[in-house]
Amino acid sequence: MNLNDVIKGPLITEKLDKAREKFRQYSFIVDRKATKHDVSRAVQALFKVTVEGVNTNIVRGKTKRVGKSIGQRPNFKKAVVTLKEGDKIELFEGGAV
Repeated sequence: MNLNDVIKGPLITEKLDKAREKFRQYSFIVDRKATKHDVSRAVQALFKVTVEGVNTNIVRGKTKRVGKSIGQRPNFKKAVVTLKEGDKIELFEGGAV
């Protein structure tokens, strides 16, 4: 799998902001077929950091309703990456994405 296709984008929430500051954990939306090894290699290559661990899970899309119509949001895979002490990804600093 191509390294540029593995990571689709950052995932930013208040809970993940606290994890980033306290535990050096960064989260990304990744390709559904990507493995933990693929995510680790992609983060190390794209951001020039050292990855200590990767946790992944598939987030199931919620059922939403607009008037009479019922639809479902798409499923996506989320990866939480823990970095080595002292490393950080500048993409998340300063609030600009």
